[in-house]
Amino acid sequence: MARARPGRSREGEVGLADLSGLVGEYSALLKGSRPRSARVETMLAEKAEWSPAAAQHLVQLAQEYGSFMLRNATAIAIALGIEDGDLDF
Repeated sequence: MARARPGRSREGEVGLADLSGLVGEYSALLKGSRPRSARVETMLAEKAEWSPAAAQHLVQLAQEYGSFMLRNATAIAIALGIEDGDLDF
């Protein structure tokens, strides 16, 4: 069985319970990385199975919006049942 991206259940659904583990998983994966380094994108692509384009987009979102806005956007997406969004990552 292929390894799922961090935070994904076997069924592929993301929910509130999944979010609690994501911070720990990404903290361990990115330990020692600077927020604006290319290493972050590389680690996401190589170890978390994101495509290079998706890894770059995730880092850009984190840098531009920060955890406050993204936490609220995540809560809204979960409440509305939006898992993958329109960008097809």
